[in-house]
This record gives sequence, structure tokens and C-alpha cells, in this order.
Amino acid sequence: MFRNILTGALSIMMASMPVAAQAEVTLGGQAPDFKLTDMHGKPATLSRYKGKYVVLEWTNPKCPFVRKHYGSGNMQRLQRTYTKRGVVWLSINSAAAGREGYSTPEQALATSIEQKGAPTDVLLDPTGQVGHLYGARTTPHMFIISPAGRILYMGGIDSIPSNKPEDLPKAKNFVAAALNEALAGKPVTVKTSMPYGCSVKYAL
Repeated sequence: MFRNILTGALSIMMASMPVAAQAEVTLGGQAPDFKLTDMHGKPATLSRYKGKYVVLEWTNPKCPFVRKHYGSGNMQRLQRTYTKRGVVWLSINSAAAGREGYSTPEQALATSIEQKGAPTDVLLDPTGQVGHLYGARTTPHMFIISPAGRILYMGGIDSIPSNKPEDLPKAKNFVAAALNEALAGKPVTVKTSMPYGCSVKYAL
């Protein structure tokens, strides 16, 4: 129990630390385009999905907070639920070479298959350029982009910052709530929250 409490406290502290470069995104502001390599070794851009709702999910398969959401099937359920409704879901790994969680395209594809993941794509950002551009602090760190290309939501996936799967039923899922409201043509009620999880393993 103490380890879980300590881990959760440290994760929240890390979430409040500034990233190495100044983020260029703001709530309600335009989401900057980017170009990355995906898990199939092909180029992928954000602009390709203009006119659609897009979820950006920062991920790291070695992070216990990420494993909480994938091991329980929670993240995959979210991915399947909303991609079926036309939402684009992009999982982004910004771990640098030599850091925990770094993946080649082949490893990212194998991990996605093993997790039974259902994102639209998994993108690799080993230089950390896109992570810093968006100010991604933790894994997971979530962003929702409107069809007009504006940031609708940025922050944590839910309301309980722990790595314990048993907390999932008690938590309010901010991403699901924001997507449900946006897809129904309603304003997003909770637009931002504190991200929690492992620190993004940027290059030192």
C-alpha cells in the first residue's frame, strides 16, 4: 500500500514539473501538425485526420500506470468505443533510444498486438519533438482535438491518480466524458485536469 501511495505521489509531482521545452499548445488553441513514423514504419501526420475528432494518448508499455489501463482492458475499450464512432485515436510513444519504453516500429506493432490494442495508429517520437510540442508530461497524458483542429481537452485520463486497476470503476473518465459531450454537440464540461502517470522518458 505504501509503495502505491508513494508511486502515486511521485507521479503527481512529476506531472507538475515543466517539460524541457515550452509547449506550443493551449486549451482552445490550434493543435500543431506533426509528422512521425508509425508502428508499420510509415510516415503519419496529424493533418491527415483534419475534419475528425482526434485523441492523442501518450504511452509507454513499461509504465505501471499504462499497464493499469491496458492490463485491465480499459484503454482498449475506450479505443474501440470511440473509433467505432469515427474518432481517430493516436497512441504516441516519446521514449528516447536507451530509455525505458523505447520502441522500434516492429516492437511497437508487437506490443499493440500483445495488448490487443485498438488505436487508429501507434506513432513513435524518439526525439521527443512532438511530446515537447504538446507539453506531454506523463504516460498516459491525453489530448482531444476537434474537427476544426482545436484542443478541446488536455490532461489526465481520469479522476483517480493511481496505478491500481481496482480504482477504475470509481474514477470519472475525463476523456470519455469529453468525447461523449463533443460528439453530442455539447460543450465539454471538464476541459483540463492534472495528468498523472510515469514521466515521459525523453532523451537526457
